[in-house]
Amino acid sequence: MTGSNRKPGFQTRAIHHGFNPAEHHRAVTPPIYMTSTYAFDSVDEAEAVAEQAGAVYAREHNPTTAILEARLAELEGAEAAVVVASGMAAVGTLLLSLLSQGEAIVVHSTLYSNTFAMAHDGLPRFGIKVIPVDLANPANLDAVLDATVKLVYFETPVNPTAQTLDIAAIAERAHAHGARVVVDSTFASPAVQRPIEHGADIVLHSLTKYINGHGDLLGGALIGDAATIARIRGTGLRYITGATLSPMAAFLVIRGLKTLKLRMDVHGANALAIARMLEAHPKVAWVRYPFLESNPGYATARRQMSNGSAMLSFGLKAGFEGARRMMDGLSLIARAVSLGDAESLIMHPASLTYARRRTNPAAKLATGVSEDLVRLSVGLEDLDDLLADIEGGLERV
Repeated sequence: MTGSNRKPGFQTRAIHHGFNPAEHHRAVTPPIYMTSTYAFDSVDEAEAVAEQAGAVYAREHNPTTAILEARLAELEGAEAAVVVASGMAAVGTLLLSLLSQGEAIVVHSTLYSNTFAMAHDGLPRFGIKVIPVDLANPANLDAVLDATVKLVYFETPVNPTAQTLDIAAIAERAHAHGARVVVDSTFASPAVQRPIEHGADIVLHSLTKYINGHGDLLGGALIGDAATIARIRGTGLRYITGATLSPMAAFLVIRGLKTLKLRMDVHGANALAIARMLEAHPKVAWVRYPFLESNPGYATARRQMSNGSAMLSFGLKAGFEGARRMMDGLSLIARAVSLGDAESLIMHPASLTYARRRTNPAAKLATGVSEDLVRLSVGLEDLDDLLADIEGGLERV
C-alpha cells in the first residue's frame, strides 16, 4: 500500500486494511458473499479445510465478515476479531465461552441495562458468581480478586452515565491476580479509544453504534488475542449462541468504518460544545462528559481517549419532571434509546424504567443512574441547530 515500511494511518487502514481487489475480481468495494455453505471438489478436501477451521459453513466463516474482522483487529491493535449478530450477542458469546460453573466475574457496578440483566439474572443460573464493584476506585478490586475470578468486565465511558474508568489501573490489579480484562468500548470506538493499548485483554463493541454509525443494522464484535478469539468462535459462535452476523450487515459496517474517524471528530467537537453550554445553563444541575474539565474522570479520559466521543449525561435542577418537559420541547433531537447515529438521540432512563414496571414490577434503575439523568447521543447535525434545539427544550422547564 505504501513504498516504505511506514505503517499507514488510522483513516487509511479503516478504508483499505484486509482487502485486496485483486483477490476479488478486482472489485474496489468488498463484495457481499451471500452463501450459507461451501462446496468442495472432494471429501478429502472438505476434511482438510474443516481441520484447518476454514470455510465450511457460514456460521463460522464468510469472506465478507472476514474482511471486517481483520480490519477491526487492525484498528484496535489486536491479533484477531470475531463479529456477531448484535452487541448483546457479543456479551453472551463472550461470557458463555470463557466462564464455567464455579468461576467468577467482577463487573463494574453500573452497566448497560441488558448487560446488567445478563450478569445478575443470567450467569448465576449457570453457577457463575458475579461480583459488582465500583471500579471508579481500582483499589476496590483488591478485596474481591481471587483464583476464581477469571474476568473483570466494565464499560468506559459507562452507559448511561458517561463516567470514565481507568483501564490501565484496573488492568494492572486484575492481571496481578491472573484475571483477564474485558472493556466494552462502544461509547468510544477505536477511532477514539483503544483499550488494548492500555492493558485490556479483550475489547467488546456494539457495531450497531459508532462503528456502523448509521442506525440501520445490529452487530457486535469481540477483539483480542488470536487464541481467545479462536476459542470464542469455535465454541460460543459455533454451538453456544450461533449468533452469526449476516454478510449484508458486515458489508454495511465495512462501509461505515471508512468514515469512522471523520465522524468521530465531528461527534466529539459537537458534544464538547454542548456539554459546555449545558454546564453554564442556570437550569442544569450537573453535566458529565469525559472531556469536560470539571468531570471527575477528566485526567483519565485525556490519557486514554483522543477526544470525548459524543455521549454525555446531565440532570436538571427541576429533576425528573424537568427532564420530561425538556425532552418534550425538542423538535430536532429524536427521543430514542440507541446511540452513535448521525442523528442526535436523547433518552431519560427513569421514564423508560417506570414505564416497564407496568409489565415488570421489579424493573429498577441501574446502580449509579439517578431519576434526573438524561442521556444525550450527540449527532452530526450543524452545531448551531443542536444548541438552538436544546435551548428550546430548556425553555419548557
